[in-house]
Amino acid sequence: MKTSVEKLEPTKVKMTVTVDTEELDPYLDETRKELGKQVAIPGFRKGHVPARIIDQRLGFPSVVSEALNNAVPELYSKGAEQENLRPMDQPKLDVTQIPTSADDKTLLEFTAEVEVRPEFELPDPKDMEIEVAKPEVKDEDVDRRLDALRQRFGTLVGVDRPAQKGDFVSLDLNAVIDGETVDSQSGVSYEIGSGTMLDGLDEALDGLSKGEETTFEAPLASGDHEGEKAQITVTVNSVKAEELPELNDDFAQEASEFDTLDELKADIRKQSETDSEGRQANDARDAFIARLEEGLDVPVPTGVKEALVADHVKALTPDPDKASDEDKKKAEDEAIKEITDQMVLDALSEKLQINVTQNDVTNFLASIAQQYGMDPSQFISSIVNNGQLGSAVKEVGRSKGLLAGMRLVTFKDTDGKVLDLSRFLGEEDEPEQTETEAAAAAAASVADKITSDSADEK
Repeated sequence: MKTSVEKLEPTKVKMTVTVDTEELDPYLDETRKELGKQVAIPGFRKGHVPARIIDQRLGFPSVVSEALNNAVPELYSKGAEQENLRPMDQPKLDVTQIPTSADDKTLLEFTAEVEVRPEFELPDPKDMEIEVAKPEVKDEDVDRRLDALRQRFGTLVGVDRPAQKGDFVSLDLNAVIDGETVDSQSGVSYEIGSGTMLDGLDEALDGLSKGEETTFEAPLASGDHEGEKAQITVTVNSVKAEELPELNDDFAQEASEFDTLDELKADIRKQSETDSEGRQANDARDAFIARLEEGLDVPVPTGVKEALVADHVKALTPDPDKASDEDKKKAEDEAIKEITDQMVLDALSEKLQINVTQNDVTNFLASIAQQYGMDPSQFISSIVNNGQLGSAVKEVGRSKGLLAGMRLVTFKDTDGKVLDLSRFLGEEDEPEQTETEAAAAAAASVADKITSDSADEK
């Protein structure tokens, strides 16, 4: 097999593949065997029909056309590996010549246009020293968690006053477009200030008392008229305020296993410190990726970027066609950042010679299945059948490369003290632990994409 590559763009190439007869023959033979099992030819048992008879009865062009379904994708992958290409998307394949008979000496030739990862050099993580801010737990952090715990034991009490932020109201909603009611709901419970329903609802409710109503304009958040502006009439049925328990030893005994409020506060502070260490590890990760990308001018594959920008726009607005320039700019910036991070982490994994094992991928997919309450075996089968296994392998490789790279970096806090992040990064001599952590980290970044892709296909 001969290959040649033409550079079309900084991130796009056209590879021409010419296949020797000896390399095509196995695909033709396998195709003839499969076809021989499917057709009934007098004088021959199914599966035992000679190749020349298959060619005569079905026609060689039909045989070679069927054979190309397997041959071209496999030979493309072989050619891409031979040319050291790093595809970022599915190729556009075009067969330019094929043999027309078993005796025809014409060689199979096809082209593949594909977007690829550009070449760039990464710095050596061993030479990096990165400063990360010290985790700090303030009294207000403890108070905030304590208030959240109090809210779990709070009660709602009816009040005879205008509603205000933080109150819970029971309300009726009626949406009208062009004089026609398009949606109506009764007895809806809502916390003023939560911002979980319609735009403008919090402002409309603020100051209303029981039995009062008002009208405001807002785009509908769901239903057949999603995104369309409607006149919303809201009526308040009741107003309730949250009454929180007093902070004392009795509350500590009711809300926890501790006997005193001081003991409860001490435990909350300890939990906050543990969480702050986790945030510091996340900050270290982000700082490491930023250092890898520092000074790099990496072009982003155009087609890959356009597809991802479209996905991000859909996530930002219910009607992508009406997306604002600000939304489009935000979507583009996010897409460029995401693709750049992926390319840099792929390059890092190659630089560190990261090996992704079957166990890695199994752990990764099993963690996603567990996250979504799915049967791991069925989920893994669906991923393989839908052709998404390659995405999973790449994500695990990126995650393992990131962890391995961070282990080589010297991280210090603002006082110059070297940080020990081994609890979050795992140890090199503990592969099973590292694989599990890698799988869990990777799952968080692609679970939504894989599940949404599966839903679209269904």
